[in-house]
Amino acid sequence: MTVSPVAQSAVQPLLSIAQATRQAAQTLASLSTAEKNRAIEAVAAALEANANEIVAANQADCEAAVADQLAKPLYGRLKLDEVKLAGAIAGVHDVARLPDPVGPVQIHRELDEGLVLKRVAVPLGVLGVIFESRPDAVMQISALAIKSGNGVILKGGKEAVCSCTALVKAIKQGLQEAGVDPEAVQLLTTREETRALLDLEGYVDLIIPRGSNAFVRFVQDNTRIPVLGHADGICHLYVDREADLDQAVAIAVDAKTAYPSACNAIETLLIHQDIAAVALPPLATALREAQVEIRGDAQACQIVPYLVPTTADDWATEYSDLILSVKVVASTTEAIAHIATYGSRHTEAIVTRNPVTAAYFMNRVDAAGVYHNCSTRFADGFRYGFGAEVGISTQKMPPRGPVGLEGLVTYKYHLVGDGHVSATYSGSEAKPFTHKDLPL
Repeated sequence: MTVSPVAQSAVQPLLSIAQATRQAAQTLASLSTAEKNRAIEAVAAALEANANEIVAANQADCEAAVADQLAKPLYGRLKLDEVKLAGAIAGVHDVARLPDPVGPVQIHRELDEGLVLKRVAVPLGVLGVIFESRPDAVMQISALAIKSGNGVILKGGKEAVCSCTALVKAIKQGLQEAGVDPEAVQLLTTREETRALLDLEGYVDLIIPRGSNAFVRFVQDNTRIPVLGHADGICHLYVDREADLDQAVAIAVDAKTAYPSACNAIETLLIHQDIAAVALPPLATALREAQVEIRGDAQACQIVPYLVPTTADDWATEYSDLILSVKVVASTTEAIAHIATYGSRHTEAIVTRNPVTAAYFMNRVDAAGVYHNCSTRFADGFRYGFGAEVGISTQKMPPRGPVGLEGLVTYKYHLVGDGHVSATYSGSEAKPFTHKDLPL
């Protein structure tokens, strides 16, 4: 393990935390599905019992954030009121009802008589989760970690320290009441611990960053531990020339304004030139009524003169705010090319009544999610039925998109024989393998 000089002073105390988490994770990994579900339900009950304390702690964080002039997108992610907390707790309950990802046999194969191979899903081990704001991530990720048999070390931003402390206190209480080692869930609170966590190769198996693109890139550039995440959330909505205009307006408004600081909000609206003169004015009116600042290219500004002219930087910017850039394109192919140049492989959408055009767009756009006639805001683990998500991955290799339980397990091969040796299957008189698949 390589330790940076900056993090050296924080590594030693963090090592003991990581070791305790790994030991707790090994015990957690051996629990039955019923035992893990009881632990998750106990965590949900403890969160509900401590709701007033959690909301009060978040209010303290929010007041401090206002005084510190925290950026608007981060403040939006920080806020955890009674309604948002109740929704997050409902997500914890949902995780208890999901199938157990640990234990399923993925391959069951006879290599030869009496020599049987199995590939079995197993936990990753210890997760290191670092996030800015978003205290609700504590609940989502803790529940998923418990269900998948993994320990988790959480590190929230300084703006959410009170909220995260109250949440982890309740989670540990629930685990304790369920008879599960509460060391399975840990919380770090200092910047030095963040850097030290990235140096814990050999103790932490996966780093999951959640936050701004600059923050995620910092994590990716400063650790040798595998990283699951995405650095940008530049999503597009393309309005085709055969779009249903009412659908286009409703989808655009939802995708931009429902939660503008979310990574699945659109940052650019692409519109086919054949429909732009008719469709852009009502689209702009609806977005403007929703308090969106609209920026447009030269053609868009000719159609709607009050748009703010775009610059080259706009197409590559994740606003995370009520700002939207508009570009008029000559064809679906041009829309796809623009997305290929500026998109972040997160989520892209088309509005069209033409199924051939939709298929062309969906087959050629390279993104974790490609949608037809619906909002990009559906790119979410809860909405996908995952119960919750640990984050969204835009990498090409799986897991990709919203990552739930399936992204927190790996597999290992079990091979059982009866004195078999490899020499039997090599040489001039080699015995052939049967390679017969058996029931899973």
